[in-house]
Amino acid sequence: MLGESFDPKAEWFVREHFRPHWSQAGAVVFITFRTHDSIPRAVLQRWERERQDWLKRRGYDAAKHWSAVLPTLSGLDRADFYKHFSRCREDFLDTCHGRCLLRRPEFARIVADSLLHFDGERYRMGDFIVMPTHVHLLAAFPTAEAMNKQCDSWLHFTARQINLAIGEKGKFWQQEPFDHLVRSAEQYDYLRQYIAENPRKAGLKSGEYLYRQYDG
Repeated sequence: MLGESFDPKAEWFVREHFRPHWSQAGAVVFITFRTHDSIPRAVLQRWERERQDWLKRRGYDAAKHWSAVLPTLSGLDRADFYKHFSRCREDFLDTCHGRCLLRRPEFARIVADSLLHFDGERYRMGDFIVMPTHVHLLAAFPTAEAMNKQCDSWLHFTARQINLAIGEKGKFWQQEPFDHLVRSAEQYDYLRQYIAENPRKAGLKSGEYLYRQYDG
């Protein structure tokens, strides 16, 4: 493996913002960035309603926002919640909504070069895929706090470079990425396969994505 599996008995770091971000020194994390226009507001609003309905059907307090109820869920229900709505997000991203600027090889290369720039110094970079509207990657960081700082750096730098190239200002990425600590070697292998097969799942042709396979 690129790094270690998440160890629930060891120290970890959680940063709370719109959603919790878990990180652990040396543990492999699966991270997804998406472009700002990749999911329409109407779809996001529908998912908000569906999250509330999901909780209500299972007897949880639907009067509270789902983000406040989520920490009180049983481990199994919380896992089911994340699995269901993560799948909704990933399936929609593969429809390639929006301008799909990362379909252009020169912009995909900006992202790829940024991900590899400090590989072996600030982090260890594993497999990644730059899709037209999003990026999936596997990486391991030397400290629990390093992940959030590095993600902010990647998003800021690549947004600035691409905006300069297209002569625009403003948001390029959705501000907060999704991340998931890898729990086992089996899950690590599954995520590597998921990354590799993402272009085929989205119906992309050669040249419409940029894939990097970690060779150890």
